[in-house]
Amino acid sequence: MEYEWKPDEQGLQQILQLLKESQSPDTTIQRTVQQKLEQLNQYPDFNNYLIFVLTKLKSEDEPTRSLSGLILKNNVKAHFQNFPNGVTDFIKSECLNNIGDASPLIRATVGILITTIASKGELQNWPDLLPKLCSLLDSEDYNTCEGAFGALQKICEDSAEILDSDVLDRPLNIMIPKFLQFFKHSSPKIRSHAVACVNQFIISRTQALMLHIDSFIENLFALAGDEEPEVRKNVCRALVMLLEVRMDRLLPHMHNIVEYMLQRTQDQDENVALEACEFWLTLAEQPICKDVLVRYLPKLIPVLVNGMKYSDIDIILLKGDVEEDETIPDSEQDIRPRFHRSRTVAQQHDEDGIEEEDDDDDEIDDDDTISDWNLRKCSAAALDVLANVYRDELLPHILPLLKELLFHHEWVVKESGILVLGAIAEGCMQGMIPYLPELIPHLIQCLSDKKALVRSITCWTLSRYAHWVVSQPPDTYLKPLMTELLKRILDSNKRVQEAACSAFATLEEEACTELVPYLGYILDTLVFAFSKYQHKNLLILYDAIGTLADSVGHHLNKPEYIQMLMPPLIQKWNMLKDEDKDLFPLLECLSSVATALQSGFLPYCEPVYQRCVNLVQKTLAQAMLNNAQPDQYEAPDKDFMIVALDLLSGLAEGLGGNIEQLVARSNILTLMYQCMQDKMPEVRQSSFALLGDLTKACFQHVKPCIADFMPILGTNLNPEFISVCNNATWAIGEISIQMGIEMQPYIPMVLHQLVEIINRPNTPKTLLENTAITIGRLGYVCPQEVAPMLQQFIRPWCTSLRNIRDNEEKDSAFRGICTMISVNPSGVIQDFIFFCDAVASWISPKDDLRDMFCKILHGFKNQVGDENWRRFSDQFPLPLKERLAAFYGV
Repeated sequence: MEYEWKPDEQGLQQILQLLKESQSPDTTIQRTVQQKLEQLNQYPDFNNYLIFVLTKLKSEDEPTRSLSGLILKNNVKAHFQNFPNGVTDFIKSECLNNIGDASPLIRATVGILITTIASKGELQNWPDLLPKLCSLLDSEDYNTCEGAFGALQKICEDSAEILDSDVLDRPLNIMIPKFLQFFKHSSPKIRSHAVACVNQFIISRTQALMLHIDSFIENLFALAGDEEPEVRKNVCRALVMLLEVRMDRLLPHMHNIVEYMLQRTQDQDENVALEACEFWLTLAEQPICKDVLVRYLPKLIPVLVNGMKYSDIDIILLKGDVEEDETIPDSEQDIRPRFHRSRTVAQQHDEDGIEEEDDDDDEIDDDDTISDWNLRKCSAAALDVLANVYRDELLPHILPLLKELLFHHEWVVKESGILVLGAIAEGCMQGMIPYLPELIPHLIQCLSDKKALVRSITCWTLSRYAHWVVSQPPDTYLKPLMTELLKRILDSNKRVQEAACSAFATLEEEACTELVPYLGYILDTLVFAFSKYQHKNLLILYDAIGTLADSVGHHLNKPEYIQMLMPPLIQKWNMLKDEDKDLFPLLECLSSVATALQSGFLPYCEPVYQRCVNLVQKTLAQAMLNNAQPDQYEAPDKDFMIVALDLLSGLAEGLGGNIEQLVARSNILTLMYQCMQDKMPEVRQSSFALLGDLTKACFQHVKPCIADFMPILGTNLNPEFISVCNNATWAIGEISIQMGIEMQPYIPMVLHQLVEIINRPNTPKTLLENTAITIGRLGYVCPQEVAPMLQQFIRPWCTSLRNIRDNEEKDSAFRGICTMISVNPSGVIQDFIFFCDAVASWISPKDDLRDMFCKILHGFKNQVGDENWRRFSDQFPLPLKERLAAFYGV
């Protein structure tokens, strides 16, 4: 029996009235409408009215009908499981009967509604949906075919996984061959839908598509010259994805595809050009790239370089003609959320203190406020990756172009040349060196160009060459660069301020203590910027100050510098409310400053410490309420707690023993006990870092809690969460040094996991080093308990510690290993060469540690006898042999 429903005329008029009012620009009217719509949801047949207006009331204007459908869609999203059966069936049948409405807007709305119902887990409960839509594709009526395809495309986008599962009896086996037939349809819109539908199944390597892969590729090639941009865009997108998943099938056609993509990257339609440009980015990641593209470089490079110019529309969107905007307040949507990098404890290495994890800060990012990704950015990114593939072989194709661009009289062209120079910096660094003495002064001049967009890109490009600048005598380039960049930090254009601040932070990281002579001048500028900056750039300024503190360390601890820097920071700190996310960058900045200033931070530490403890306490309380009554209390943003814990770590590290009174007067240890058991890994990670820092700074307050803390540390030695595991490991090592022999009862809780971690393949370097140090420290305080396992870890222990710098942690770890060897000498016999190598990695051990090494080396030599020792030491590489002879007389 068909469900018959007729609207009540008065009810219908009332709803139409509401739909009309909701299109009013007046926000108060809109709010009243919202409330009335919410109330109407209590009537079971309210949704019948909505579908009726959408599909049957053809006398109404399209925007009103479409709006009715969109309100219904939101109701489906929110309350679908509460719709009475009759209503659900009526909506479904109305949708299918009206998918071919004469109006494209109504067709699209019906399609969205169908997809929303389908994605509510309804594909199973609506078995005739897919067969019906597929059969409508064969309709003679264009509108019906197009409407059905539009709906199918949305379903493929939203429900790709379930379409390829047994739940629905694998409908794709029928759908994919069906879609392929429509690649040759006479209507461009239909062709475009057909390709878009199939494209949803490439990345997941869907079986039903892989069976037809050759016919799919053939059909794509047939569409290569399609006059419809949307079709060309989908063809490009398909080829880019196939490059990732079915390179084998594209290889025979590779030269044709490259030629095709070269044309498409220059397409008149920017969306097509952008899709095509992705091809070079993806190809560069494939091992075959170097050979495939080498003969096309003379054609490809000029195309990419040309794509790096701002288009006219970009310049309008970027307000490229507005030179001075420093007094215009930022709108909130300009400010991207930023992510806090939680504290990870790491060792310093011999080469330099640079960690390899941190290289994601200098992506090509010069105009992030408009569309996030465009042809200019994609072209620049492609040039960047190609420079990394070809290295200096790229330069013969680039240098002649650069000559013309960099000195061009049109600013747009000149600007693109500066971007090119920055994009190749990483890959072509070696080959660029001969040109830099001429180029860097030219770029420093461009920093005062009259166009703001030229000044801002120049900041970025110079930051990409900062490493080289710092390697030269400081007066040659560093000083002029710094002087000019500091002027740009005070530029009257906000985009330039932002670029200069970011570039300066990069320069700080490269130059480190080279900046010490200029500290007064640098702080003058940064502090002046405080009074000048709008919201967004203020956040970047915090970062530049924090990086400065990290880079110059204790050199910042001078009364006159503290006098300049701390008042404005504390002023901002007092202005911000506890719920303000701007606290994150400010807390991070203060954490670096506290670590650098050490005792110089004492006058400021109490309010900062108190507030951090409060933030942790508030967040934990909110989380408990949310766990108990999730419908009453919303979940807290735990970032507040994470950042606060990290700042407390910075205070403990900077103030050392001086933090003792603050800890004594607060409940921080109780709070940490809760944080260490939080289900969010980042919270645990930061609380273990803080535990280690407090252990070093004021163990008397930590000691009473050790019996509670140790079992938690033991359960977190799980390498699935690398950073959590790393910080827990480090904290155990710090605790053992303080506990001494009293560590004994806790060894069984942790030792087996640590030995397992140090023997795991593919464990990251930082974790291996910290694990080795902690095992060494445990063996130092409780040799009888740890030495019996020596043979199980000695070899990876030696190899992971040979590259770290001489320091306290390394010292205590090696004392531990020597003590264990004296308890269990046979545990080291088989791997003795590794021990020798590790000993030789010390530049200047303390005298008593050197004596321990001597004793073990000579003991081993005497035990095996001169002849055997000679044979054994002949396996040593020469430097090792010479070193041991010189330092230890063996």
